[in-house]
Amino acid sequence: MDVASSTPPLAPPASPASGRHGRSGSPVAFRARPAPEPDRHALANADRAFRAGLARLTLGISPATVADTQADWLAHLAMSPGKQIGLLEQAARDVTRLALYALQSTFDRETPAPFAPAHGDRRFADEGWRQWPYNLLAQSFLLAEDWWREATTGIEGVERLSQARMAFMARQRLDALSPSNFLWTSPEIARSTLESGGLNLLAGAQNLAEDARRLLAGEPPAGAEAFRIGETVAVTPGKVVFRNRLIELIQYAPVTETVQAEPVLIVPAWIMKYYILDLSPGNSLVRYLAERGHTVFMISWRNPTAEDRDLGMEDYRKLGVMAAMDAISAIVSGRKVHLAGYCLGGTLAMIAAATMGRDRDERLASLTLFAAQGDFSEAGELMLFIDEGEVAYLEAMMWDRGYLDTSQMSGAFQILRSNDLVWSRAVREYLLGERAPMTDLMAWNADATRMPYRMHSEYLRRLFLRNDLTGGRYEADGRPVWVSDPFLPIFAVGTEADHVAPWRSVYKVHLVVNSEVTFVLTSGGHNAGIVSEPGHPHRSYRVATRPPGEPYADADEWQARTPVKQGSWWPEWQAWLAARSTPGAEPPPIGTPEKGLPPLGDAPGTYVLQR
Repeated sequence: MDVASSTPPLAPPASPASGRHGRSGSPVAFRARPAPEPDRHALANADRAFRAGLARLTLGISPATVADTQADWLAHLAMSPGKQIGLLEQAARDVTRLALYALQSTFDRETPAPFAPAHGDRRFADEGWRQWPYNLLAQSFLLAEDWWREATTGIEGVERLSQARMAFMARQRLDALSPSNFLWTSPEIARSTLESGGLNLLAGAQNLAEDARRLLAGEPPAGAEAFRIGETVAVTPGKVVFRNRLIELIQYAPVTETVQAEPVLIVPAWIMKYYILDLSPGNSLVRYLAERGHTVFMISWRNPTAEDRDLGMEDYRKLGVMAAMDAISAIVSGRKVHLAGYCLGGTLAMIAAATMGRDRDERLASLTLFAAQGDFSEAGELMLFIDEGEVAYLEAMMWDRGYLDTSQMSGAFQILRSNDLVWSRAVREYLLGERAPMTDLMAWNADATRMPYRMHSEYLRRLFLRNDLTGGRYEADGRPVWVSDPFLPIFAVGTEADHVAPWRSVYKVHLVVNSEVTFVLTSGGHNAGIVSEPGHPHRSYRVATRPPGEPYADADEWQARTPVKQGSWWPEWQAWLAARSTPGAEPPPIGTPEKGLPPLGDAPGTYVLQR
């Protein structure tokens, strides 16, 4: 056999001078073997693994995004000599004002301060901040805030998103450096230390050690153990009447002799445990409705694990809302359903309602949205770090585990209000040594859930990045849906201090539906504004209804012309539901064994207990 004939022809023949000969004495053409093709899948996995590890160090914020933002801002500032001169002039003017204040306040403590905190900023509310030298520390800090606010805005050529990001990052850094955060620069901490002989610092160190131990052990925060699911919270009587791999459906027991014929299905966000709407008996929205003659069903989502990484938005619609609708239709036969959704659950409720409208499924009586967005074009500060690069970074972080961890999700929300949720809390608990009393809402907030890889990726890309739902590009069952297809009366609630779903974004439901819209703007934030039971102090709201065909009023105009009412908005919603329901019906059975839906156990079920 000729050796040359068995060698792949991948290289030119060897030179005879090489001294290599075959049996016949003629040169043999040895050829180099080909280099193996790179395993592109393995290389991509290596990239993901590297980004996943890096993401945990950077709290999910892409360094590339931060670098691009700063480069965009700095490059355009460098090409804006007028802006630079203006900033220098402002710095000189502000320093002069501060110097004059320092001089005058030495002799007159009533001298008006030149710089004021932003609305709602209570870091410098203590009277000690009016005394020297703390007044100068506070005013110097507020001067820096004012200057950086001007430096990060109004630069021509900077992308709008980069400008907002720079302002956000500057604010985060300043919040961390506030004189209210340090022992030697805060009159409150100094006074507490002197009065207690340093016991506040000892108590703070104990609090810090306890929190660190609980964090490492995966335990809830101190005091949360007093709020036990099924014992002190989530205690409204009911039964689990349906279960699949994603949800348990809870049907609550009737309280009144007769009920409204049309039941209410509540869809909470799977980013949270459902019992925010069934906390203690005194502030349970579920109990409130049941006591007023409504049959209430609640979805309790399963806490996903790595095995659920491929669950997508369509799975949440089909296995969640539509599976629950089918079960309710079997139990309360022939009756329409009032569908209500909270936060991300409200967005899913909109998608489900739009799909049902497209498919001529007429089982819905109304749609209620609690702090839920359909149009994501102005979705608040959560949008600042949601771009293609950041989503890819988050996907890498979820890729190796198959889900977004609870700590990563809660950290993202805390950073939106770092002044209140991070630094002020750290000062109170670790420097002043004071524990805020644990409440049922605070305990619930610490009981977080995970997010499946595929679902969270689709959610970010299809809704936040592309705004597909209100752009007519969102597909269900392979076909587009449009949010105005179900011609249903809508009750929408926005909260004034919402950093997750800003109320002006929630208000945009007026732009995308043609039906009647009753809009409520309530005091409080994303959670406390919804958990707003009657009798809760300091609650107020605005409410107005736009009939079909009435001209659109923008959010600010609506707010200006809508009067404030004192108290809880819950009675408004309950009356709205009752006006669209049929009273005097016999309570439906709890489940229906003859149709394959026997009661499977007592509320709150098993999924809500998963960690």
